[in-house]
Amino acid sequence: MEATTDSTVLKAPLDGNSSKPGDGTVLHPNTPQTVYERPGGAPIARLPVTQLNSPTWMPVIASQTGWHQVLLPSRPNGATGWIAANDSLQGAFTPYVVKVDLSDRRLILLKSNKPTGSWKVAVGAAATPTPVGRTFLLASLKPSKPGPSPLILPVGVHSQARDTIGGGPGTVAFHGWPDRSVFGRATTQGSVAVPEDALKALSLVPLGSLVFISN
Repeated sequence: MEATTDSTVLKAPLDGNSSKPGDGTVLHPNTPQTVYERPGGAPIARLPVTQLNSPTWMPVIASQTGWHQVLLPSRPNGATGWIAANDSLQGAFTPYVVKVDLSDRRLILLKSNKPTGSWKVAVGAAATPTPVGRTFLLASLKPSKPGPSPLILPVGVHSQARDTIGGGPGTVAFHGWPDRSVFGRATTQGSVAVPEDALKALSLVPLGSLVFISN
């Protein structure tokens, strides 16, 4: 089984420190990687080189000698796995963190722990709430047909109220919206609609950067 936004990795350990900031380390597999339940434990999935036509970048949330624990893009929300350190893993650093406050309906972008932007956004409606927890920027998609947003930025969590959003597997995303009256309201199917300048700022955030969604 591949660990993708379309899959469910039932044996994946769940994120036990969902409010803990990472150190900015992200990993890209240059070749598919086996994902393990724990260091030296049973294999539970394969991590592909790409996700949603974007290169796979995973945030490291814990490390020990020879191993890295990463967040996975699969169901259930908060799925994690361990990858053995090897020469096929490319490491990088991102100074960015995205925070979404569902109660305040606000998105804050931080760089090196300093806010660089703050915007009112639209979040999930009562029947289709935006899921909370620690996740990450998964991909960057430019729709082939004109739509309400020139760019869609999926993250690594899924709606818990819907099996699908916009024809996809229920993956939550940041996206634009032409009607500014929605910002500050709970109106979406679970994704986070953001103003044009916020979408432009988010488009510059490296894939794999952590995203924290809180009530």
